Amino acid sequence: MAKLRWGILATGWIADLFVQDLLDNEIEVTAVGSRSIEKAVAFATKHGIPRSHGSYEALAADPEVDVVYIATPHPFHASAAELCIAEGKHVLIEKSFTLTGAEARHLLQLSRKHDVVVLEAMWTRFLPHMVRLREALASGMIGEIRTLLATHTQDLPDDPNHRLNALELGGGALLDLGIYPISFAFDILGQPSEVLASGRLKSTGADAEVSTLFRYANGASALTVSASDAPGSNRAEINGTEGHVEIDGVWYTPTSFRIYDSQKNLLEEFKPAEMKGRGMHFQAVELERLVAAGERTSPILPLEQSVAIMETLDAIRKQIGVIYPSEANKSG
Repeated sequence: MAKLRWGILATGWIADLFVQDLLDNEIEVTAVGSRSIEKAVAFATKHGIPRSHGSYEALAADPEVDVVYIATPHPFHASAAELCIAEGKHVLIEKSFTLTGAEARHLLQLSRKHDVVVLEAMWTRFLPHMVRLREALASGMIGEIRTLLATHTQDLPDDPNHRLNALELGGGALLDLGIYPISFAFDILGQPSEVLASGRLKSTGADAEVSTLFRYANGASALTVSASDAPGSNRAEINGTEGHVEIDGVWYTPTSFRIYDSQKNLLEEFKPAEMKGRGMHFQAVELERLVAAGERTSPILPLEQSVAIMETLDAIRKQIGVIYPSEANKSG
């Protein structure tokens, strides 16, 4: 399989972690782009990347780049992806996939028009413990799934000027933290038939805490809790008619889990093997597999599901009273 040449769009903290994982696992990174040529050069120098660009447009047009990883703040995901898709580039877009469901659906349409892979960088989906967990559940080890519970709570900066608390930058617990357990619920149970949400807002209008209850047509339910000002254990569990699964903290990073039968006898214990880096490269490996196979959407995280998740986040925000300035401007 011919190696794809990766470009990195934006040079923040998450891009730094991702690129290191790519390089540690011998995935080729050829270029980086930033709105500041100085930042692009500094990032390239740090990681030994041969090409630097002082604009996103220049990176998107670079003929030495096959696929672009987009690591901007949420409100700029869609526009950056559109630039790259128009140039025929495959894209891996940081979660949350976009700011709104409408933006996500637009990218779905563009991916089909330009015949490129567009994949959400929900790295948890591609980790070894999640791969094995899906296999075990599909085999019926715990029977029919009844409930899923997952949390993502951290103690993050409370500075009102910080990106995480700025509505104009998509700040709030939902897009940065809640996306993990909500995507997990979609992964295991699919799209819910009913969504109930409650939230607690900060003075900036951004959500500090979000709780969701998803109900499904078969009677199953999923409960998620996310908060940016209340750190917790970040464990997850799945309960079925014939047993249950306990995923250790931090459940959305490479970790272990145990499967028990209905009498609480241990059926299986999974422990992650040694790996280079944090495990962020698995999503890049999947994107490269899709391109090599001529496929355009991943069975692990279909593009249509990323759209459905963003539309669900829209519904949650409506219930808890979070409106981004870009939405208010359009309605006004």
